[in-house]
Amino acid sequence: MTQLVSPEEMAKADRLTIEAGIFSGIELMRRAGAEVVAAILARFPEFDRVQVLCGPGNNGGDGYVVAELLRRTGVNVSVYVSGSPKACSDAALAANECALDPIPLAEFEPDASGIVVDALFGAGLARAIDGDALRAIQLTNESAARVMSVDLPSGVSGATGQILGSAFEADLTVTFARKKPGHLLTPGRGMCGDLVVADIGIPDAIIAGLGVKTHENSPSLWEDSYPSPETDAHKYSRGHVAVCSGDAEATGAARLSAMAAARIGAGAVTVLSPSGAVAVNAAHLTSIMLKRADSVADILAFARERKPQALVYGPGLSPEAHTGVSLMQMLDGWPQPLAAVVDASALTSLARKPELFMVPARSRRGPLVITPHEGEFKRLFPDLSADKIPSKLERARLAAARVDAVVVYKGPDTVIAAADGRAAINSNGVPLLATAGSGDVLSGFIAGLLAQGAQAFEAACAAVWIHAEAAREFGPGLIAEDLPMAILPVVQRLKLRIGQHRDCPTGY
Repeated sequence: MTQLVSPEEMAKADRLTIEAGIFSGIELMRRAGAEVVAAILARFPEFDRVQVLCGPGNNGGDGYVVAELLRRTGVNVSVYVSGSPKACSDAALAANECALDPIPLAEFEPDASGIVVDALFGAGLARAIDGDALRAIQLTNESAARVMSVDLPSGVSGATGQILGSAFEADLTVTFARKKPGHLLTPGRGMCGDLVVADIGIPDAIIAGLGVKTHENSPSLWEDSYPSPETDAHKYSRGHVAVCSGDAEATGAARLSAMAAARIGAGAVTVLSPSGAVAVNAAHLTSIMLKRADSVADILAFARERKPQALVYGPGLSPEAHTGVSLMQMLDGWPQPLAAVVDASALTSLARKPELFMVPARSRRGPLVITPHEGEFKRLFPDLSADKIPSKLERARLAAARVDAVVVYKGPDTVIAAADGRAAINSNGVPLLATAGSGDVLSGFIAGLLAQGAQAFEAACAAVWIHAEAAREFGPGLIAEDLPMAILPVVQRLKLRIGQHRDCPTGY
């Protein structure tokens, strides 16, 4: 149930359900309307004044069903319409079944003491809101009326989450079968209010047959591949992570990454430190090992001797071009398969010499994960800008394919994308993570899971979710140093859940 279906995929699922003879189009519409009414009555039992705004398409058809069902329950309901449904369409049938006299949308004035049901456009909108619809949205948002949106607040793109001119600020949104990307991508995510996913009878098998490659990030997406140590495990069999440290005045970021890798389960972690920073690092490290390394040759010699499975490169390093050059030299010369996590200043450095980085796969023999925030992403991929490609999801996918890597495109709606087109949108992020060092911790979590044998996409998804969940549970006052410890209750519950699932794979 983690699939996020695009508006086009949802339309196909509707069509396949109808073609299979499971339900007709009008039957699906009636079922959708009934689910909306049930949600309204459950959420807003004290209100008896409802204004339903209906557009000309299927979203408006759902609205006509809602209005008629509310009328039959004795609710004081009125219907305002924008355009007429296409003749003989399911929406036209629903309009004919509604006994209420339609009122032009131009005459709509929101009742501040009532509920506005937004059934104007839904997830499939692809143009900017204007005219009477724009006026209705603005008046409603300025009023004290409660808003319930059908499928997605009108004005929000179901594909990108972008606001197309203006959008309803809903208190409750009811969507059908599966969430859409626009429910989770900002700024649309902030317009939905509480989100209910209603089952209207579209079979799971039809959704599965769509080949959906976008998911909501949750444990059910990656728990089957989450690493668990064997009973005969030792520290190196549990994975060894190497973390490159900055100079003496910039060592903290590497230590945050190192501690995060250890806390998430890596059996051994080594900080590779320039000579001038060894004393500073040694003063702060206990269970984390320390190795002097002043050059790429030193690091490769360490790799041949100690064979770490994962590397964190970037936190605390210089953003100058030589940092990126050193990374590519290391990846080219690493003596065994290596999973590399590249973050922070290393990304800025690579943006200065993109010709080094933009060659898919190069000669590296292991997965690469990059973790840019918005500014770093723009520097690395200036042609994949939001004004050219509105969808953050699509930008992440294109970037991942270009560099043959997993891209963790950070933000309140972090997108994790793989080169093969798979992608996940994180939905449990909190503003508490907007603190210095938080990204360094995330890089350590990803590397720690990679070192234990997790696949790159799944490791990135798991790390992002755990990172956010730990911050959510910790609450206000969180700083980056808290995060490695804060994950303990989260991963302990996760291990229990996974253990139960693996013991009983058909259910909990």
